[in-house]
Amino acid sequence: QACTYPCQCPSQPLQCPAGTSQVLDACGCCKVCARQLGELCSLQKPCDHHKGLYCDFSKIHRGSGICLAHEGATCDLLGKIYHNGESFQPTCKLQCICMDGAIGCIPLCSDDLRLPSPECPNPRRVKFRNKCCEEWICEEGAEENRFETAMAVFREDPARKPELNNLQENCLVQTTEWSACSKSCGMGISARVTNDNPQCRLEKESRLCMVRPCDFPMEKTKKGKKCVRTPKPRQSLHFEFSGCTSTHSYRPKFCGSCTDGRCCTPYVTSTVEVEFRCPEGDFFQRKMMFIKMCSCHYDCPRDNDIFLATYHRRMIGDHV
Repeated sequence: QACTYPCQCPSQPLQCPAGTSQVLDACGCCKVCARQLGELCSLQKPCDHHKGLYCDFSKIHRGSGICLAHEGATCDLLGKIYHNGESFQPTCKLQCICMDGAIGCIPLCSDDLRLPSPECPNPRRVKFRNKCCEEWICEEGAEENRFETAMAVFREDPARKPELNNLQENCLVQTTEWSACSKSCGMGISARVTNDNPQCRLEKESRLCMVRPCDFPMEKTKKGKKCVRTPKPRQSLHFEFSGCTSTHSYRPKFCGSCTDGRCCTPYVTSTVEVEFRCPEGDFFQRKMMFIKMCSCHYDCPRDNDIFLATYHRRMIGDHV
């Protein structure tokens, strides 16, 4: 009854706190910041369903309710117990949530990297008083030393020194190899560092990756062989990420398994832009890894090592 059509939404873009979803109101009209665990909710102010929350109208009257979480396991972090669906900040640099026994966090501080450049020859990260996140400052050096330092990024050309308005032309592109996928099955993240951008600034970029689905039926190894390297699914499939589904279907290659104790991981990969559609009707694009070839080896990631601390293997030969 409170809905009016055609929809009239604020012209200003919606600004929600870090880790808070943007969801449609009950009219299906406008995006609003989703209510979190324990907050008051209504049809116009829905709970964050991405975190398994729902609006319980039984405890409060007059069309209002309170956001509760569906039954799920609690989380234990450094001896403190958090309820399923609860958001918390263990430090000023992290915003975390407990989801059925697992803890997921997003950084509140930028983790960008900076190489010397003509407009900032000596970048340095400094911790300011009363500020949580470190900030970049640029120390001006002598004019003679200014371009000498910048040669770490820019082509050495005695006839023409890099100009501030000509950064990309003089930029010497440096890119690391993609890191190993963060998950051995299901959707994970792979990252690398590159300065292939208009500012010639060294930045971290990421892509989605899937070594194999967690429920992928493994083919039997052929007689005399110990590994299935790159099996393909029999039918095309849609990728799922954060509750959203890829608009196109794919038949990607996955890495198989070995019977002799080795593990099978991606070796040669490509990166493709994949479009996703969310239940609310939004579309977004993400870079995603597609496997060309896998290799079998004994340098395996340890189970339960969420940071892959002992796993230094990297993917090579990326073809964009």
